[in-house]
Amino acid sequence: MMMTTGEELEVEFVLESIQDLPETIITNGAIVCREVACLEVHLDSKMKKKRFSENELTFTVKGSFEETQQVSVGHDSRSPLPDPTFFHYAKYKQPSLDVVLTKKRRLPSFCACVSCGARSSSVPLTVPLKSLPSEWEAVGEHRKFDLHLKVKKCQEDLDVRLGFDLCAQEQDFIRKRKKVVAAALKDILQLEEDLQEDEVPVVAIMTTGGGTRALTAMYAHLLSVQELNVLDCVSYITGLSGTTWTMSNLYEDPDWSQKDLKETLKDARKHVLKNKFLSCFAPDRLKYYLKELCQREQEGHQICFTDLWGLIIENMLHEKEDFHKLTDQQQALNQGQNPLPIYLSLNVKDKISDQDFREWVEFTPYEVGFPKYGAFIRAEDFGSDFFMGRLIKKIPESRICFLEGIWSSVFSLNLMDAWYISVQSEDFWHKWTRDKITDIDDETLFPARPNELDTRVVCPTDSFSSIFRDVVMLRPAASDIPNFLKGFQMNNNYLESEFSKWKDCELDSQPNHLTVATDHLILIDTAFAFATSYPPLMRPERKVDVILHFNYSSGSQTQPLKDASKYFAKQGIPFPIRVPDDQETPHLKECYIVGDKESSETPIVIFFPLVNDTFRYYKAPGVKRSPAEMAEGDVDVASTRGPYYINNLSYSEEDFDKLVNLSYYNIQNNKDLILQALRAAVERKKQHKKEQLQKPPSGDDTCVPDREGTKHLADCPELGNMK
Repeated sequence: MMMTTGEELEVEFVLESIQDLPETIITNGAIVCREVACLEVHLDSKMKKKRFSENELTFTVKGSFEETQQVSVGHDSRSPLPDPTFFHYAKYKQPSLDVVLTKKRRLPSFCACVSCGARSSSVPLTVPLKSLPSEWEAVGEHRKFDLHLKVKKCQEDLDVRLGFDLCAQEQDFIRKRKKVVAAALKDILQLEEDLQEDEVPVVAIMTTGGGTRALTAMYAHLLSVQELNVLDCVSYITGLSGTTWTMSNLYEDPDWSQKDLKETLKDARKHVLKNKFLSCFAPDRLKYYLKELCQREQEGHQICFTDLWGLIIENMLHEKEDFHKLTDQQQALNQGQNPLPIYLSLNVKDKISDQDFREWVEFTPYEVGFPKYGAFIRAEDFGSDFFMGRLIKKIPESRICFLEGIWSSVFSLNLMDAWYISVQSEDFWHKWTRDKITDIDDETLFPARPNELDTRVVCPTDSFSSIFRDVVMLRPAASDIPNFLKGFQMNNNYLESEFSKWKDCELDSQPNHLTVATDHLILIDTAFAFATSYPPLMRPERKVDVILHFNYSSGSQTQPLKDASKYFAKQGIPFPIRVPDDQETPHLKECYIVGDKESSETPIVIFFPLVNDTFRYYKAPGVKRSPAEMAEGDVDVASTRGPYYINNLSYSEEDFDKLVNLSYYNIQNNKDLILQALRAAVERKKQHKKEQLQKPPSGDDTCVPDREGTKHLADCPELGNMK
């Protein structure tokens, strides 16, 4: 009941039981997959071709994946209906097939009959699919049309993995990688005994965005970490924006971390120094871009600006066409020889700020998916068409450069995002572009029930606000990707599932506005909303113990870490609370350890801001500069308009070398702090193991998710009868 001044409106809802056949439902607690049927339509035309050359048949199954398909019948038909054609639909919706014949010339009446048609009718023809047996003939052979319909059950196995746990390939990788890590830790920490598998900490490298600055500094950081023999202790590397360029290049070599990275750095130097305008926009390059985009469209991909940007990135960082794909990077993981790379992107909504709606999408060589929904697909299937968890249309896997265009889509910035970044406030924009939402729970006469959604009144924006929203919220360069969650439904109790760990915006409480209700994903650079790539590492399933935070962002060096701390505190995910602040301490040190004094569930973060501190006076740890060498220590990484500003894609030789030397030195000069954090992590793991052994065993016979985190209705009756 809703109360207004002097008026009262009463609304009554009645819940009725549906008497129908039982349905198999698969759910992970957040989203629900239901049974899918496939309608097969086979059409034969016996009409005289000349008389019927301009007629068109339209087939529609509302709510199906295909929705509507058309066929021109007759002699001049240029787009014949595939024989047969298919419609995939959810069985519970009980749709109908609508057939309409568009007449452009005088035609005999369109007849429909059953089994050689004792009965006829004129267009349109509507056939309830629920009433169809396994095979049904709608038009007899002696009529003008032969229309054969067949309904069959789709495959039961899903092509979308529903579960919040790690995929089998990643779990196998971690087992292999822990052997490498255990040996490396024993060596650098000078341990007397070998570490057992449950005593090996999971160490990760987390990077921030920063364009060419991030690309360059990350190479230097990895080289320095490698020479300290710490790189073999790392199990994950996460990146966004510019650091994905470094990662993609490295993983073209299956053994990159076992080779001297100085040679790799030399190759990167060559590409950073070259003139990007001349190399990227020469006439032959423009012809190449056009050819590649045309071929990509022919393969079935939807072309957008980030595809062009990806080709430009390819030209910036390579001498020739790069044929590598994300799945090729599996070769760099098959023996656990390198850390597992995780690339991060952000799913947003058109005409809605990414502060109001955003969802993390992670890419690994094995899978692409949403930690929030517990839904993942094979990496090679990204960009293909899915419906209700089934792969409907396979599209060739994209080359890695097109993914780089998504991960670093710096040109998808809209006006509201720019305003937010510049002033950290959206109050003005929200006033004019958001729907007005009023919480009326306090006004209701009925007590709130546990786990129910808040009651709200949503008032759409007026015409002026809609126009204003269209102007400021346009994302001309965001990637438009087929939604592999299409067709799924939200579980009735999704807010009580693992979904709640990543619930961070108002729209999360409105199921009809979530990603399962959309046809496409809108993917942008994560840096527009979150300057770090922490989220994949904070999944409890990965159990990350130590994180080396390499910061490459401009402006405040501590702000990305502070933002991450606030975000995860709000989400209830263990993360260091006491972090450095450059507003309180303007002169930042090269390295900080945070989280080591907090709870054992909190990861230890080794924070490396991009600063020029002791490097001004030392060319190597403990080696002072001579007066003639002081100029080499003058590296301006603080100024947003210095040589390393975000929009600068090319550096001079001097600027490149200075940034590399500074980044390399900052790691070398803080070796003791890195080893201190690793030693503390090992002690934590041993202490945790000791505590677990002292705990008495406890039995639990309740219904729990299986290994993939997926529940089946027949196995878990507490899910209820979902229709």
